[in-house]
Amino acid sequence: MPQEPERERTSQHTKPERRIDARSLRGLAHPLRMRIFELLSLDGPATATGLSERLGENTGTVSWHLRHLAEHGFIEEETGRGTKRERWWRRVGTANRLDTADFRDDPDSRGALSVYLHELTQQHFARVTRYFTEEWDDRWRNAGTVSDWSGLRLTPDQLAALNADLMAVIARHTPAPDAEPAPDALPVVVQLQSFPRKERGTA
Repeated sequence: MPQEPERERTSQHTKPERRIDARSLRGLAHPLRMRIFELLSLDGPATATGLSERLGENTGTVSWHLRHLAEHGFIEEETGRGTKRERWWRRVGTANRLDTADFRDDPDSRGALSVYLHELTQQHFARVTRYFTEEWDDRWRNAGTVSDWSGLRLTPDQLAALNADLMAVIARHTPAPDAEPAPDALPVVVQLQSFPRKERGTA
C-alpha cells in the first residue's frame, strides 16, 4: 500500500479539494463506477445510453451506477438539458483527494481502498497503452513522453517537495477554464507517478 497520499490534482483555477472519506470511498470504489467517472471527467457530460454504448454495458446498470455516484457527490445531473427519460450527467467541479493514511486503521475500508487503487492503476496503464497503439503524426508523437528516473535518493520530505514542484509546473501550464484554446490544441493527460522502492535485500 502506498505511503504517500494519492491525489487527483487539477489546476489552480478549479474549485476547492474534496477529501474522500470512508463512505464516499465505498461509493466510488467499483470498477464500472470508476470507469463511468473517468469518462465523465475526461470527455464531459453524457447520458446513460451514451455511456452504456461506450462501455458495452446495459443501460439500466449504467443508470443505477450513475445514481450511486450522484448520491455520493461525485457527479450531478446537468439541469436544463435532456428529458425525463434521458438525463445528462456531469462530474461535480471539485478536485478529489484521497490520503491512504486515513484508512490505515479502518479494516472496513481496506477492501474498498484496494479496489480503488487497483482500478486507478489500471486506468493509468490503459491510457498509456492507448497512446502507444493509436496513430499520431510525428509532431504529436515527439511531443509526448513516457519517462522514468530511478537514480534519486530522497527523504520523505524531499520527495514531497519534488512532487509539489512538479505539480506547480503543471498548474502554471494549465489555462483558465474560460481561456480560448489554440486551434491545434488537444486534451492532454499528465500522469505523475513517484514513489519509494524497497532496496534489494530489505523486507
